[in-house]
Amino acid sequence: MSIEIPPGLTDLLQGYTVEVLRQRPPDLLEFAVQYFTRLKEKRLQDGAGAASPLRPATRAVNFDGEPMQTEPNGDEEDEDEEDDDSDFEPPVINRYNRRVSVCAEAFNPDEEEDDTEPRVVHPKTDEQRCRLQEACKDILLFKNLDQEQLSQVLDAMFERRVDPQEHVIDQGDDGDNFYVIERGEYDIFVGRDGQSRCVGKYDNHGSFGELALMYNTPRAATIVATTDGALWGLDRVTFRRIILKNNARKRKTFELFVESVPILKSLEPSERMKIVDVIGEKVYKDGERIIAQGDKADCFFIVESGEVKIMMKSKTKTGQENNQEVELTRCKSGQYFGELALVTNKPRAASAYAVGDVKCLVMDVQAFERLLGPCMDIMKRNITHYEEQLVALFGSSMDLRDPGK
Repeated sequence: MSIEIPPGLTDLLQGYTVEVLRQRPPDLLEFAVQYFTRLKEKRLQDGAGAASPLRPATRAVNFDGEPMQTEPNGDEEDEDEEDDDSDFEPPVINRYNRRVSVCAEAFNPDEEEDDTEPRVVHPKTDEQRCRLQEACKDILLFKNLDQEQLSQVLDAMFERRVDPQEHVIDQGDDGDNFYVIERGEYDIFVGRDGQSRCVGKYDNHGSFGELALMYNTPRAATIVATTDGALWGLDRVTFRRIILKNNARKRKTFELFVESVPILKSLEPSERMKIVDVIGEKVYKDGERIIAQGDKADCFFIVESGEVKIMMKSKTKTGQENNQEVELTRCKSGQYFGELALVTNKPRAASAYAVGDVKCLVMDVQAFERLLGPCMDIMKRNITHYEEQLVALFGSSMDLRDPGK
């Protein structure tokens, strides 16, 4: 039975959860009474629950399943809006001297226009540009950007050198920038009950600070450089205008596409939304090999656009493989491939090549096993169909459950 979640419930509870994690109240029930009473009063003051033009609506951002790392963000508003009844919203004194916000900041990609803010450009030498591109090549947040968007992001990023023991961000501060690590080691500290403890570290790669640009709450951790280092920063406005907006729209596109994939129609809507949270997108050029026969299987593919050719090495009369490949089938938009090795837990039984420009949605093996259990029977039945194709092509059967035979 499918239960419909009332509109706004998820966002309401998410805003409350953020505040609980930030303030760690000893009495959750009393804190909830204060929180929702305060929230109701603010909405009434804004006009029968409507969002004030100065204070965004209390709504959280769902950001493509990207893991949230170290901190949320404060929003730049007039400081004279601070309230004095501070048990619920205590002021935090910090380097930036800006207000601490109560609830998660809204983000609506249809309401925020690209041209409302001037584009930020920090000039760079060719050497800096090369270092920046190398540092950003594996940043997941940048994966779904097209070339023009990525170029704008790289133009807007600025270099920041850090010294040992320098605080890059401090818990409780409002954040302005998202950071990509070029080099250096950084410890993550979280303070609670007057004590600070190290909960993790970054070692010469990674990124942090994205939550500060997505949510209207102070940073939840302190990042301290333990060695000399170099960071690349991206300001909040550019982050929201390009990255957050692009990913929000991309999610909508993925949702519509996943609903159209035949094998996923047997899933509940909530199960399909979980798939949207974990899938990524990869682009392949004409003739590019997507998977190779004999390789270990690590992901599952759904063709988003274009066409994929499935090829298998033929065998000699003595049963030995040769380098000549025979085409088995082609997969078009909405069809999938790569599931066979995941179902059988064996190496790839065939290779896959892009025919023209191809976009694929990609799901790793852990998510495949966790989320596609209801589809597994269909996939197993398809193995028999694949074996029948091999008989027609090679004149003999092959046990695809053990490609070595």
